[in-house]
Amino acid sequence: MTDDRMALLELIEKQADVDLVREMLAFAAERIMEVETEVRTGAAKGARSPFREVQRNGYRERDWDTRAGRITLEIPKLRKGSYLPSFLEPRRTAEKALVAVVQEAYVHGISTRSVDDLVKAMGAGGMSKSQVSRLCAEIDERVNAFLSRPLEGAWPYLWLDATYLKVREGGRIVSRAVIVAVAVNEDGKREVLGVATGPSEAETFWTDFLRSLADRGLRGVKLVIADDHKGLRAAARRVFNATHQRCRVHWMRNALAHAPAKQRTAVAAMLKTIFAQETKADAEAQWDAVADALREKQDKLGAFMDAARDDVLAYMDFPGSTGPRSRALIRWNG
Repeated sequence: MTDDRMALLELIEKQADVDLVREMLAFAAERIMEVETEVRTGAAKGARSPFREVQRNGYRERDWDTRAGRITLEIPKLRKGSYLPSFLEPRRTAEKALVAVVQEAYVHGISTRSVDDLVKAMGAGGMSKSQVSRLCAEIDERVNAFLSRPLEGAWPYLWLDATYLKVREGGRIVSRAVIVAVAVNEDGKREVLGVATGPSEAETFWTDFLRSLADRGLRGVKLVIADDHKGLRAAARRVFNATHQRCRVHWMRNALAHAPAKQRTAVAAMLKTIFAQETKADAEAQWDAVADALREKQDKLGAFMDAARDDVLAYMDFPGSTGPRSRALIRWNG
């Protein structure tokens, strides 16, 4: 799998309570095992058939370590002989192809090329192309249902991020922006709310995406956590009129880029003292002290900090924002 596809996998799953890709992989694995077992036994599960060659004999559990995490499989057992799912066989690339199919479902729908790749990866003893196509259609349907589901209740914290993927369009490989929205509701539950693709991260793209979330019921947004992207900020302000919280992970990365390589560990330690403060007043005072200390030898870093303070500490205006739970919700460490 390419690095950009793995980046999307991490982006989709980042801080979400529901592990979407793993859930779809588990669903696909169950379908594959049922089809393959039907071929081995000569009849569908529970069906009376003169063509049945062997009876089933319950299930055995086995852990499957995938790129999306560990999945506990219930592998069908047979009264005679044994059965090993094709995607577990050595040197098979079925798992890689399955992950690619699931990811593609989130981005722009599953292509014929991905179906062909999965058929090839399953091998001669696996599923037929028509069976693989039906499985992919089910995955597409499930993903689309999830990404278009109604949103209920208030979601005070909305986290937005983006990456770029190389995708095939009209026979050409082009770069497409993929944006992901993750939110935290009033009970502290995190969920992926939506995924969208477009040619770039233009303001109109962000606006259309955020309005689609609002149309599905997203409300009560108080804080939007994102990178310092002008188009995104303008769109979030227009659609939700919420406070902008600059993503601390991205900000730290940008700040350290202004420091000499040999001093970045020490600079990072200084910057982290700011976020250890219990009140916003203390955090602002520590911010100014750190900025002044760094400014003596790294003037650009000091100026960078001066311009970013309000955005990076915006979350501390919210009730309970200094508690461990709220810090975890807003920091979004990746």
